[in-house]
Amino acid sequence: MIVVTSIAGQSTAARIQTALADTCPEIIPTGADSVALGQTLQTLTHDQAGIVVGTLDVLLSALAPRLVDPAQRLRSPIVLVTPDGASVIAISGVAQGVDALARQIATALGVRAVTLRPVPEHVDAAPARTTGRLAVIGLGPGAPEWMAPAVRDELTRAQDIIGYTTYVRLAGIFRPDQRILDSDNRCELERARLAFELAAQGRQVVVVSSGDPGVFAMAAAVMEALDCATNSSWHSVELAILPGISAAQAVAAKSGAPLGHDFCVLSLSDNLKPWSQIERRLEYAALADLVIALYNPSSKARPWQLGQALERLRHHRRPETPVVLGRDVGRSAEQITVTTLDGVRPEQVDMRTLVIIGSSQTRRIRRPDGTDWVYTPRWYPGD
Repeated sequence: MIVVTSIAGQSTAARIQTALADTCPEIIPTGADSVALGQTLQTLTHDQAGIVVGTLDVLLSALAPRLVDPAQRLRSPIVLVTPDGASVIAISGVAQGVDALARQIATALGVRAVTLRPVPEHVDAAPARTTGRLAVIGLGPGAPEWMAPAVRDELTRAQDIIGYTTYVRLAGIFRPDQRILDSDNRCELERARLAFELAAQGRQVVVVSSGDPGVFAMAAAVMEALDCATNSSWHSVELAILPGISAAQAVAAKSGAPLGHDFCVLSLSDNLKPWSQIERRLEYAALADLVIALYNPSSKARPWQLGQALERLRHHRRPETPVVLGRDVGRSAEQITVTTLDGVRPEQVDMRTLVIIGSSQTRRIRRPDGTDWVYTPRWYPGD
């Protein structure tokens, strides 16, 4: 059975059907309705495979009740294929050869198959608690030694770990009895709803963010999901937000103390707010002479915003204003670059870079190795 949840996935479904012609799989459209998808998958027999062409968040929402309740648990092999055919993910059914099926589909599509590890088939689901717990944690920038002990404790006792795949991998190695539910970076609300759904059923759930979960991260998505919840049981969940070291703090520490006086933090992503609002905030921050930390400065989908932001700031700051670029701070590829507002170029920056623009008072100190410390004095000159 090939289940298609969007029009965009129809051509991919047809390619899979051709590749599996020997088994004659039927294509069934359900739309992006997780309830309809769950009901369709429930009709699978034990030895029948389900291939879902759609997004991981819709599939996880469809499977949420079945992930917890042994009476509803699907025993059939499930493979997820993204609508564009770029990702093939083995979801469940190890005993029935789900990995082999995923590899067969991936080969036909010319991509690599990966595995989303569920609760092992030989491990019984943990007994339901009267009240579940949902902890939203911040890993910090990625270095294990920068993770708070309380965050480690939450990860240790979690039954379900939910998050963006890259961040879940940074969180560490998990036990076989812990369930990993990772997904794409663009489905924050879906992850938050899944977390509440599982916690409301008595599970110990952790939602993973990098940095601090309350700074452009998952804590706000979790709060939004709770604010809009129609399921009253979500409000009974024990909810905890655990802080982490943010990217701005990590880059500042590695470069000196550029945030030593008043500063602001802005995201250049216009996915959730208009660019006009970003420009307005940049203007006011520049006029206030605040040090500015820029998150989400550039990406393949947003290549021009940083250039415009720098041009706007150059109207208010001297050309020699110190600028710090911190890329992958706390990880193996860490790189700190100290430059100037006149010298910085957009091509030096990507989504893994945090940009700090100094104020009129920010200074540089030469280090013995020829690089510079950057700091902003704690005082500010009078009028």
